[in-house]
Amino acid sequence: MTVLILTFSRDNDSIPLVIKEIEARGEKAFRFDTDRYPTEVKLDIYYGDSERVIITDGENKLDLSEVSSIWYRRMRYGAKITKTMDKQFRDASIEEARRSVRGMIASLKGFHFDKMSNVDLTNNKQLQLQVARELGLLTPRTLTSNNPEAVKQFAQEFKEQGIVTKMLSSFAIYGEQGEELVVFTNPVTDDDLENMEGLRFCPMTFQENIPKALELRTTIVGHHVFTAAVNSQSVEGATYDWRKEGRALKDAWKPYDLPEDVEKKLRQLMAYFGLNYGAIDIIVTPDGRHVFLEVNPVGEFFWLELMPPHFPISEAIAKILLTQK
Repeated sequence: MTVLILTFSRDNDSIPLVIKEIEARGEKAFRFDTDRYPTEVKLDIYYGDSERVIITDGENKLDLSEVSSIWYRRMRYGAKITKTMDKQFRDASIEEARRSVRGMIASLKGFHFDKMSNVDLTNNKQLQLQVARELGLLTPRTLTSNNPEAVKQFAQEFKEQGIVTKMLSSFAIYGEQGEELVVFTNPVTDDDLENMEGLRFCPMTFQENIPKALELRTTIVGHHVFTAAVNSQSVEGATYDWRKEGRALKDAWKPYDLPEDVEKKLRQLMAYFGLNYGAIDIIVTPDGRHVFLEVNPVGEFFWLELMPPHFPISEAIAKILLTQK
């Protein structure tokens, strides 16, 4: 039994944690770093009288007929293709790499954790909010727009608590030294509202600012539900997005018991999107309401395992990868 893990070379501890659990059970895992394809990793996909799909990474080779399950995690198709290549040719090369890998994944008959189509569907944040509301979960009032006047009108509805802005995509910019500068959730100031001409180049998402007593990360793996809570308001700089001070808060997470009705609705949300895995962000307000923000179908979990509360999430993932058909 072999598990194929699709990721990229700079992915975090999540990968070795799951590989360790797979190997502890006497099975194999093969890591395919999609950023090293096609420059360093070879992929041969043959369809004719027979079918053969072979991945070759240095001395390591995998015949995909041996694969029993696939973990679709992080994709960085063709990222190592030289940036000195003419842009139109580089873009074409990356797109061919992307289509080759995704086509290969789609053709594999093993268990998919989770199916690409389900991950792609879930990544529509507006749909998430719509489905969550229909299931009875509380959600922030939200506006996605490129219209400054609509944003100003939206802000007027929340004069007391204010509004925040975020990106629908996992957005980052890069500094002069190549460092990744993630764009976090930020408050919208009066000055921002008077200088919104940039919206005509890039729409943004705005939400009412929800007061926080706690922030939750609920990680669902199959039938397992792991929920941790952190008081993000205890650290300056984490008021609007705990990730800004993730290092300062890394030891502050504690186990949390979700209300039964909230957990039930989250399971229904997972079922709607056909997910075996989801990392869900929730705000607990000072008056005890649980407000759903989003579910990430390939969200992070490693820090909740390596540090308190030490949840056995990688074990739960490995068990599903090795037992589902």
